[in-house]
Amino acid sequence: MSTTSGRGIPPYARVFVDIRARIDSGELRPGDRVPSTREITREWGVAMATATKALTALRREGLVEAVRGVGTVVRGEPDSEPAPKSASALEGHEPERRRERRSRTEPALTREAIVGAAITVADAEGIEGLSMRRVSSELRVSTMALYRHVADKGELMTAMIDRVYTDAALPEPPPDHWREALELALVAEWGIYREHPWAMRLTMMAGAVVSPGLMRNAEWMMRVITDQGRSADEAQEILVFVSAYTSGMALQATRVVLEDHEFGMDADQWWRSRAPEFLRLAAGGGFPVMFSVSGPLDVDGIFEAGMKHLLDGLTPRIEGTATP
Repeated sequence: MSTTSGRGIPPYARVFVDIRARIDSGELRPGDRVPSTREITREWGVAMATATKALTALRREGLVEAVRGVGTVVRGEPDSEPAPKSASALEGHEPERRRERRSRTEPALTREAIVGAAITVADAEGIEGLSMRRVSSELRVSTMALYRHVADKGELMTAMIDRVYTDAALPEPPPDHWREALELALVAEWGIYREHPWAMRLTMMAGAVVSPGLMRNAEWMMRVITDQGRSADEAQEILVFVSAYTSGMALQATRVVLEDHEFGMDADQWWRSRAPEFLRLAAGGGFPVMFSVSGPLDVDGIFEAGMKHLLDGLTPRIEGTATP
């Protein structure tokens, strides 16, 4: 349970104070995993965006760090090194001791680690919060150290898209039926956008990055369509139709809030956060149909239903039975 009353401070600050108190008291020790965003939403009863903002504040204070495959952990060495008995004990050994300390606390910097840290930052703060300096802060290295592995921010964003699409690579060979294959591809892309909302900004036709992982995804879908006898040009047009639907639905499902750098409030959280305002408008009686709906939108269910209707409409064109 949280330890503060929550009065007079924003919800994210209440979470921040509670977790910091656990760290200061020793309840959470260096290397221990702190509550995840989902755990925070359950324990403190806050929105996902609020949980993300609290963890971001803890990272900025240098209290926690993201560890790939583990989650967010308390920063620091799990086992502290005993102090030397005298200053002379360090004489002639300081460089070696510093190297030894760095080897335990700072893993060797790699392109893989940089891309992972950039994704962590973008997931928490949006693409607007991504910068080479911010990534270097996440990794606790100098900004210049990043440039030995990535040329610039553009190359880094391309690598980020490549990573998320490669991690969600479509199976080979595709399912036998074109419709099953396209449904699989669209649901996979929907999953990418739901987990990484910033990816929508980097995969749109205008200003999209050129990434092998993204291109393999497009090639896979176009191959499914051309196997039905359609030309590459027709396949590209159909790909634009279905991809625009997926990204457009993802924009509807994820509300990006730039104020206070909150990011990733989903549709359900947004509707609930506006409940008092909606109640006031409903009481006015001016929108009887809108306020007769049973509850917040099920965006995942709507996506699935809309995808099926979209593919129903495209079936004649894909199967070559459309009327000229």
